[in-house]
Amino acid sequence: MLGSGWDPIANLLEDAIDIDYAQLPAFPATGVDGHAASLRLGRIRDRDKVCEVVMLRGREHTYEHGDAGAMKGAIRSLAALGCTTLMLTNAAGSLEPEMPPGSLMLISDHLNMVQRTPLHAEAGSSRFVDMVGAYDPVLRAQAILAANAAQIPLYEGVYAWMLGPQFETPAEIRMLRLLGAQAVGMSTVPETILARQAGLRVLGLSLLTNLAAGMSNVTLSHAQTLRTAQSSSALAIQLLRAIIPALET
Repeated sequence: MLGSGWDPIANLLEDAIDIDYAQLPAFPATGVDGHAASLRLGRIRDRDKVCEVVMLRGREHTYEHGDAGAMKGAIRSLAALGCTTLMLTNAAGSLEPEMPPGSLMLISDHLNMVQRTPLHAEAGSSRFVDMVGAYDPVLRAQAILAANAAQIPLYEGVYAWMLGPQFETPAEIRMLRLLGAQAVGMSTVPETILARQAGLRVLGLSLLTNLAAGMSNVTLSHAQTLRTAQSSSALAIQLLRAIIPALET
């Protein structure tokens, strides 16, 4: 699932087939700049290995309407097609001065600060999903090895989900830092919950586009997020290009 700044990886797929979300009844109608709202299927080759990949070029966010289950149909469709691993990418704000804009972070865990779930309408016991190890530790170890081999700096930390669409206040950022978060954003957590319920293994990556509110003199905006994401996307794409063939899924 490609967040802001990650979409150029779609250009590396061989034998690519594109399907607009609008043609798929269970898929969202995202209306956020920087999200292509289409599915791309294809292959990534690495030496003798061929990886079959489905790329979700954009997501629908809870802040667009309040529904945390907006990506439910898309993720369950992938699981039904036989996908076993979901890589979630996003643009996020850094809570650590040591991780400046343009840095990349592997998500080790998350804080669901919104305390919303995409599973509230589920029936029976399937809604009770174990979230220990939600970001698969084996996949994370493989990603770190791949990043090291490619000499790409990769931080690791906890991602805090805030509802948005407004950015956080400096007081909220101080709270998140006290709670142990290293990055903050407005996505990813609902998709992780859905993926774990569907039995998918999850790997999460953040492209850090700014220092969070109160940590710099930069005025935060979606346009600024997109600009930094686009200017930093080359390294993010190199990282994905290294990680995808390295995953033993």
